[in-house]
Amino acid sequence: MARQCADSRMNGRSTVIRRSDRFLDGLTQVPAVTFVSHVHPDPDSLGSMMALSHLVETCLGKPTRLTCDGLISRAENRAMVDLLNIPLVPIRKVEFQEGEALVMVDSQPGTGRHTFDPNIPIYAVIDHHDTKGNTDGVPFVDVRSGLGATCSVVTSYLIEQNVTVPPRLATGLLYGIETELSGYPREASELDDIALLFLYPLADKDLLARIRNARLPQRHFECMLQALQSSFIYDRLIISWVNELPQPELAAEVVDFLIRFEEVDWAVCAGVYKDKLVLSVRAAVEDAQAGEMLRQVVGTMGSAGGHDRRAGGTITLPSTAPSAIENVQAELRRRLLKALKIDECRGQRLVSKREILQNLQS
Repeated sequence: MARQCADSRMNGRSTVIRRSDRFLDGLTQVPAVTFVSHVHPDPDSLGSMMALSHLVETCLGKPTRLTCDGLISRAENRAMVDLLNIPLVPIRKVEFQEGEALVMVDSQPGTGRHTFDPNIPIYAVIDHHDTKGNTDGVPFVDVRSGLGATCSVVTSYLIEQNVTVPPRLATGLLYGIETELSGYPREASELDDIALLFLYPLADKDLLARIRNARLPQRHFECMLQALQSSFIYDRLIISWVNELPQPELAAEVVDFLIRFEEVDWAVCAGVYKDKLVLSVRAAVEDAQAGEMLRQVVGTMGSAGGHDRRAGGTITLPSTAPSAIENVQAELRRRLLKALKIDECRGQRLVSKREILQNLQS
């Protein structure tokens, strides 16, 4: 099918081959396109898949599928999917047809954050994470670790191709960028700012407000209470051990809260979800290289990666017996202290046992 969008090589005025041109040109002969992301997709991956699907359908008229690998349990993320009517297909139910193109968004192959068949060839990888995957043999690769959000990359594709962006899509892209940039501290580039300025007038502000302020279940507050009561300070590091995470994404919410503590530079949450220890890290110092630090700390115990000041990972537990969990926790704590050059010491509780007991008795 002929290209229906703006093409810099067809106007007779330029020979510049833009990234969006190369991305689309490689899809002209495929029957369909399926988009995948990392496990427990977040707003950045969801918004990016939405935008690329819109780009492909608008410019090439190809059918597309957006997939979901694992749970989407954070309240804001569920609200985004529901309010924007994002049509997600569970990855376990996807049957790939011959010749179909697979596009990986907001992640990279070989990082251990996927459950689909690794033997399925990938056409494109579009990402912004610092942690490098194995992109050998992938025809189209656009990985920009200097950007704050993958949504910013795909927004630039829409701008290059002069594609109309409807309010629903603009809202998803804007929220995807916002969640990556508005935390503490902010990580952004000029392209992120350009994308934000382009999207804000187009977005549905009422929908955006409803996503930002999604209602929270009781288990959210129970988990936060447990996290505060099991948080220990080691010099400039605070670690929260949550033995029962009701959902994996709560680990990130815990560290988003703890990193605001004025006496620490690093916040780590390690929570048990089913047979895994879910890890989330935040840093409040420049050039923290949190993703690389956590990857080295986890090593062969599991998988990890991320950005300069934000990171995440998982460790498969040998057993869910308390003693087995404690052994993994002890080894992880030892490795974290060594990586951050903190002397071995006994952790000081963020909330003292006396205060915890007094609160229970009052």
